[in-house]
Amino acid sequence: AHAAVPPPDSGWNLVWSDDFGGAPGAGLSADWLYDTGTSHPGGAQNWGTGEVETMTSSTDNVYQDGASHLVIKALRDAAGNWTSGRVGTMRTDFQPPSGGVLRVQASIQLPKVGGAAAQGYWPAFWMLGAPFRGNYQNWPIVGEIDIMENVNGSNTALGTLHCGTNPGGPCNETTGISANTSCPGSGCSGEFHTYAIEWDRSASPETIRWAV
Repeated sequence: AHAAVPPPDSGWNLVWSDDFGGAPGAGLSADWLYDTGTSHPGGAQNWGTGEVETMTSSTDNVYQDGASHLVIKALRDAAGNWTSGRVGTMRTDFQPPSGGVLRVQASIQLPKVGGAAAQGYWPAFWMLGAPFRGNYQNWPIVGEIDIMENVNGSNTALGTLHCGTNPGGPCNETTGISANTSCPGSGCSGEFHTYAIEWDRSASPETIRWAV
C-alpha cells in the first residue's frame, strides 16, 4: 500500500481497508494472517506452484516501514535458501451485494529487479474462496481471482479467473481464463500502480473487470 487510504469515490462505500500505518519494522495487525512454511497443512507442496522459498512471519520478510507501506521482501541466505512472505486478510466475507458491485484494489510497487536477476520472481495480489481455508483440497471449485500477477520482472500485469473443475472445466484449468496488459508510466516495477477488480452483480451475466 502507498500512503493513506483515499476516501471512496462518490456512490461507493468503504467496507475494509488498511493503510499500514504502523511503526517502522512492525509486523501486521490482527486483521491479517500469515501463511508459513512451504505449503498449507495437507495441501499441495511448494504451494502448488513449484515455489522454492519458505514463507515466514518474520519482520525480516514482512514489515511496515513507518511511511504507510507494507513491505514483503524475498531474501536469500548465504547457503542459497530463500524466504519470503505470504499474507491474507482474516475476513473472508468479501462479495458484492445483490445488484451491486464490489471493488478490490491496492496500490503496489513490484520489486525493482529485471533481467536475469528477476527470473523466478512471482509477486501477486489475489483472492481465494473462503471454503479453501481448512480444506486445501477443494481448488479450483472454491474460485480464485488473481487481481495482479507479475512473472520474472516483466512489464506485464496478468489477471486470471480460476473456477470449476481440474483439469478443464469452465475456466480451462489449470491455466484459468487470463489476460494481461502493460503497466503505464515507467512500467510495473518503476512506480506504484493501483491494481483492481470490480465484481459486478448489477450486470447479467455477472461481470468481473480488471484494471491497472
